Amino acid sequence: MPQHPFFVHVPIGLAVLMPALTLGLWASWWRGWLPRRVWWVAVGLQAVLVASSLVALRTGHADAERVEATQGEAAVDRHEDAAERFGWGAAVTLAVALSAALLRSQRGSRIAGAATVAATLGVLWLGYLTGSAGGRLVYGDGSNTGPAAGAGDATTESAEDDD
Repeated sequence: MPQHPFFVHVPIGLAVLMPALTLGLWASWWRGWLPRRVWWVAVGLQAVLVASSLVALRTGHADAERVEATQGEAAVDRHEDAAERFGWGAAVTLAVALSAALLRSQRGSRIAGAATVAATLGVLWLGYLTGSAGGRLVYGDGSNTGPAAGAGDATTESAEDDD
């Protein structure tokens, strides 16, 4: 049984949540509603996003040959390349978030926090591209090929029998 589908949703889910979370934490810290140390929540969750993206990438590598047999190497490579960009983007975002937590200068720290918020939007976009490429592997691209084609054919045959 493939493991990749079990692990892939954690980094994608976090990528969706991180822009709102980092914005809320950054604004609360900037306005003085919460102490600066609250930013460590963002750092910790971004670290989980990076670690889970590595697990998803590793399990994807393990499943790649089986999927290549039905979907072709080029499609799998596009998904893998997108996943690697997502992982690197998440890692860079973690470094920026960590700098916001560790900088001694309040001004520099706030600027790094704002940069983190912007970077999480980039990671969200990279996650969208990665998920889209993966979705095409699983559900097809609308050209009636791939694993989804069988379900569409059965529906069509059913409808024809009713006539």
